[in-house]
Amino acid sequence: MSVKHTRLGLIFVSVAVVFWGILPIALKLSGGFIDPVTLTWFRFFVAFIVTFLLLWRFGNLRQFSQLKGLDWLKLFGAGIFLMFNYTSFVYSLDYLSPGTAQLNFQTAPFFLAFGGALFFKERLTAIQLTCFATLALGVLMFFHPSLDFASADSSKTALGVLIVQFSVLSWTSYALLQKSLINTLSPNNVLLFIYGLGIVMMAPFSDFSHFSNMTVNNWLVVLFCAINTLIAYGSFGQAMKYWPTAQVSAMLALTPVLSFTANAAVVYLGWWDNIFTADAIDVWSLTGIILIVGSVFAVQIWPLYLKKAAGAVEH
Repeated sequence: MSVKHTRLGLIFVSVAVVFWGILPIALKLSGGFIDPVTLTWFRFFVAFIVTFLLLWRFGNLRQFSQLKGLDWLKLFGAGIFLMFNYTSFVYSLDYLSPGTAQLNFQTAPFFLAFGGALFFKERLTAIQLTCFATLALGVLMFFHPSLDFASADSSKTALGVLIVQFSVLSWTSYALLQKSLINTLSPNNVLLFIYGLGIVMMAPFSDFSHFSNMTVNNWLVVLFCAINTLIAYGSFGQAMKYWPTAQVSAMLALTPVLSFTANAAVVYLGWWDNIFTADAIDVWSLTGIILIVGSVFAVQIWPLYLKKAAGAVEH
């Protein structure tokens, strides 16, 4: 992996992490005036229009003529899995807070990393495996106040966790299928097809009457969700092109920290105080943040160190 690819991968994955980190705030707000399927349809519709115009303008649509039968099958699979991911995660917010939902979604980086090792033969070193272990510990410590399943709402929480894990498996399947198409189709073309497929398949299940009843503030929320889709998934697809799966998945572990920060900022500013409440945080949570950031840093730096050491030996 060249220095240029390393930098590009870092930029793209950082953009994806930031936008995914603040997305649960908007999704939680949207639950009061639009259902998850209709919201997902709108997000795909806006993303499709913008992506199509950009690809058409720069003449990048010809790649589809080169696809074979198996490639089309992978595209359909990726689209269906991403639709499942979008709708199920929004449904989970009816049962879980944004922070708790993000906690449970953090199995995704691990599934993604091991999926890369299993399907793409990407090697995970002992150091990287150790970093993933400390990463898991950091996530658990960070969100330990949210892990009280003995409360009166335990059945509701358990259902929310199951929905999130379904969303995780759907998202991981989409990501691995997208990576398998990198040599034949650009990430933006993969997403263009997925957006178009989603528009067609989800239209019969969408309630378009929501749009006629929305206020200006409601429109701002759904437009933000749509723009978030366009930027975050476009950046993620490019990051998967430039970086190994394990490194991308490690960076994604920073997402809940940003979600927590965004939630804390909203509560501190007194915005939507009837919807958002402060997350509990203590010294264990702060220690978890340090472990998460340190583990992510180590996973990114270690491959570069090995490459530099190998170069020194050759000289």
